[in-house]
Amino acid sequence: MPMPKGHKSTHGYSTTSVFQGGLGYREIAEAMTAQGQKMNHSTARHVLVQALDKIAKGVCEAYGREATNEDLRRIAADPRFQEGIYDMLRDK
Repeated sequence: MPMPKGHKSTHGYSTTSVFQGGLGYREIAEAMTAQGQKMNHSTARHVLVQALDKIAKGVCEAYGREATNEDLRRIAADPRFQEGIYDMLRDK
């Protein structure tokens, strides 16, 4: 019996290393571990998406949109949303 296929993202997968001066999840985890916060690449991604989840919730509330936890997680993990947040932060 073949293994079931995992989640297939509609808009690609996010990576922080594509942004100018950005680090990949492994590099983030290594830097955090060097600073005394033991972390692996999976945890680095989880922490980033969790933070973006909170931003997505605020954006949805600002526009009067109801969003489930699944909706927020999907938005936060979407590379288009992450690029938009990056662009806003870069311009500040």
